[in-house]
Amino acid sequence: MQKVTVTLVTVTFSLIKGENEMRMNRFVLAGVSIFFMFAQAAFAAGTVTGKITFEGTAPAPQPIAMSADPFCEGAHAEAAASESVVVNSNGTLKNVFVYVKEGLEGQTFDAPKEAVVFDQSNCIYKPHVFGVMTAQPIEILNSDSTLHNVHAVTEKNKSFNFAMPIKGMKMKKSFDQPEVMVKFKCDVHPWMNAYVGVLPYPFYSVSGEDGTFKIENLPSGTYTIETWHEKYGTQTQQVIVAEGETKTADFSYQA
Repeated sequence: MQKVTVTLVTVTFSLIKGENEMRMNRFVLAGVSIFFMFAQAAFAAGTVTGKITFEGTAPAPQPIAMSADPFCEGAHAEAAASESVVVNSNGTLKNVFVYVKEGLEGQTFDAPKEAVVFDQSNCIYKPHVFGVMTAQPIEILNSDSTLHNVHAVTEKNKSFNFAMPIKGMKMKKSFDQPEVMVKFKCDVHPWMNAYVGVLPYPFYSVSGEDGTFKIENLPSGTYTIETWHEKYGTQTQQVIVAEGETKTADFSYQA
């Protein structure tokens, strides 16, 4: 009787163990399948890269007169320069907004929940040019011990204008409609301005200190890429992107 009981227990334990191993194997296989599914999607996505060159004589940096506010003037050891035209040392143009203008009609994308930080630091907006998706939060921050006000000048979205007199103040805002571009300005400090491109998808970039941009994870298709600069205007170029392909789209602005 004792041997039979032990045998039954052993068999039962083996069955339970086998079932658990099968469940674990199914779980592992499911995880591996999901991993490869996302990996395949990432591999299949296309990319558009490029460079924004500047031809001609670069304009001299324009110093900003901040003497109207002693805090602003004292925040800079040397006079700050306007960011409306910034030509990099390699002959490229900074602060150009680059985005997919056409080719994604009918497709929907979820907006990130993570906020983009838009700061008022040393009496300058940072960043000067950036992008967000519709409904994505923008965390507006005042890092200065002086009064600022944030005035969003819009055409398609609801504008706003509010004061931020205290250092460390934060406020979150978002835009519901696509709009390229929305201008921010400070009515207290007229030299302060910035621009945000609002889009229903995440396919945009801004040229940096080397003048390059990159738009990643594009589905295969034919796209119109547009560049926007606050002084030199817009340019467009058509690009056909296949699965897993990287295409180059260079642009050039002249003085």
